[in-house]
Amino acid sequence: MARALIVGCGCSGRELGAELVKRGWQVRGTSRAPAGLEAIEAAGLEAVAADPDRPGTILELCVDVAAVVWLLGSAAGEQENLEAINGPRLERLLEKLVDTPVRGFAYEAVGSATAAQLKRGSEIVKRAGETWHIPVTTLGLERSTAGWARDAAGAVERLLAAD
Repeated sequence: MARALIVGCGCSGRELGAELVKRGWQVRGTSRAPAGLEAIEAAGLEAVAADPDRPGTILELCVDVAAVVWLLGSAAGEQENLEAINGPRLERLLEKLVDTPVRGFAYEAVGSATAAQLKRGSEIVKRAGETWHIPVTTLGLERSTAGWARDAAGAVERLLAAD
């Protein structure tokens, strides 16, 4: 049974997590807020505190994870932090994932972040996949699209099939 780590496991992350659980996955979801952790647990997922502004808090959760889903296309916060989690912090995380069991990475390339931030993040993910030969994908459907969680879960599953 594969395990996924959903970084940014809000409402849509919990929906994706539930879809993956239906498909036989174990799912760990992250939140910075205690209320978010409670909601993740209530959805039947493993809840863990982590902060994408601090990649080390994400890396320590990857020791038994096959796929990471970076579901932060609509993350809230100051522009400087949003630039970082779709830029240098994402890049540092991907560099270090090579030394973990992670075999695939999905990046949410749509949302309320600026088009430039999402484009930069997509380019970083693509370059990491080419450099370290790990399967990567971008999730390009808006979360409001019917069947979003089903399609996103399929994309995550294909990451491992490509391995």
